[in-house]
Amino acid sequence: MSRKRFKPEQIINLLREAEVGLSQGGRIGEVCRTLGISQQSYYRWRSEYGGMKLEQVKRLKELEKENARLKTAVAELTLDKLILKEAAEGNF
Repeated sequence: MSRKRFKPEQIINLLREAEVGLSQGGRIGEVCRTLGISQQSYYRWRSEYGGMKLEQVKRLKELEKENARLKTAVAELTLDKLILKEAAEGNF
């Protein structure tokens, strides 16, 4: 069975729908079944996105992408520095 990917906007909307279903007296299992998600996904999303607004989620994803890009740049520069240092010492 293939895994379905949800975008952050969809996750926020599903969490809101789940909140409405729970406030109407539904059980967590029933609410998740009607939304087509597992309870594990619900709890994981709630811990990650709970209480966030859509703009905050978009900003979070932008920052995560930028952080990954910067980590790659630092790793490449560190490697270049080590290569140059080794070449300057003559240990090649």
